[in-house]
Amino acid sequence: MIKLVVLFYSLIFLGSCATYHSRLLPAQNNLIGGRCDVATKELAELSAAQSDDRLLYLMEYGSALQICKDYKKSNEIFLEADKLSEQIDYISASRVLGATLLNEEMIQYKGDIFEKLFINISAALNFIELEQPDEAMVEIRRIDEKYKKYSSEEKSSFELNSFSQYLSGLIFETASKFDDACISYKAAYKLDTTYRDVGLDAMYACGRAKRTREFEQLASEIKPTAEESEFVKRNNKNEKIIVYLQGLGPKKAPRPDNHLYPYLVPSASITEKLQITYQNEKEQSLTKTSSPVYSVEKAAIATQEADYGSLAARRLGARVAKEVMADQIRQKNKALGDVAWLVMVASERADLRNWSLLPESIQVIRVSPLKKSKITLVGLNKFAAESESFPTIDLSLSESKKIYLVRSIK
Repeated sequence: MIKLVVLFYSLIFLGSCATYHSRLLPAQNNLIGGRCDVATKELAELSAAQSDDRLLYLMEYGSALQICKDYKKSNEIFLEADKLSEQIDYISASRVLGATLLNEEMIQYKGDIFEKLFINISAALNFIELEQPDEAMVEIRRIDEKYKKYSSEEKSSFELNSFSQYLSGLIFETASKFDDACISYKAAYKLDTTYRDVGLDAMYACGRAKRTREFEQLASEIKPTAEESEFVKRNNKNEKIIVYLQGLGPKKAPRPDNHLYPYLVPSASITEKLQITYQNEKEQSLTKTSSPVYSVEKAAIATQEADYGSLAARRLGARVAKEVMADQIRQKNKALGDVAWLVMVASERADLRNWSLLPESIQVIRVSPLKKSKITLVGLNKFAAESESFPTIDLSLSESKKIYLVRSIK
């Protein structure tokens, strides 16, 4: 009887607790409003506390610091999150029992496969912005290690590896290691041929590496326009690459057909592309718009859907365990057994925790501007109207810098 009462009040407690996303909402609103100091302080406090959601708060905090351009501190947090994600292997028997008899939000959040991989992607992007390519390559190798680990565990239906290959291509290219860049860009394009610009980048690197056979093979597949053909044959040492992290990634919600299971729902974004204005080496004023090279949203949703089978199996096992528990109670007291069954079934709900500050897409702009000039940036909505502005990039501050990271969450 006492155990049943405890179980009942546990249910009431769980129902009254604020959800993960509601606790995160104030910080997210502060980020959108440009109040970085307030947002990062809130997330620092949440991530410092020992809780079942600490891994999530660390990932959100790292993203917030990246949004606020504190790339060094962001990486300290991402590396801490990466370490924690590897450590969360032991779960107490009581927590497993609670998740089985009530819901999965009672166990420590271990991170979805996609999220664990994107920790390293985020850290690699920070290192690239900080002009630390060797450290960025370490993170990319970590992705490959994780990819092999999850594949060996028969959890291979996810797509992030295409972007890790693209990032390694960027690093090799900016170091003038065009042979390696050709291999990496080709691998990225082969894994996902959705993005034409990835194939064009592969053509450019293979051309610079004088890998004629591969260049021609890519050209026959992509069939570049005359303008694209000229662009992939360029040879400008002053080229700048702007990597744009656009929007917010999808969030979990209960499935319409079964509220006990989560699925990822795309988040609405106002700003869809980045437009820059710059002067070329002939002192002509030009504009250029970003092109997507990777969809975080698409890959996250695909990974979640691939895990649906194992989640369904866990929930089916949980329902059986509840029936067994209720039946054992009924053998001693039928009324109590019926009540226990109702309490346990009523507690069932989808685990809706997920990393909410992921970007929606990753886009790139390549330009060859006038040395020591400035690049102005604005966001564009779906009607190609200006939706937000960004700080100007002053090229005179660092002539050697080749890649710039820009983030928008509107």
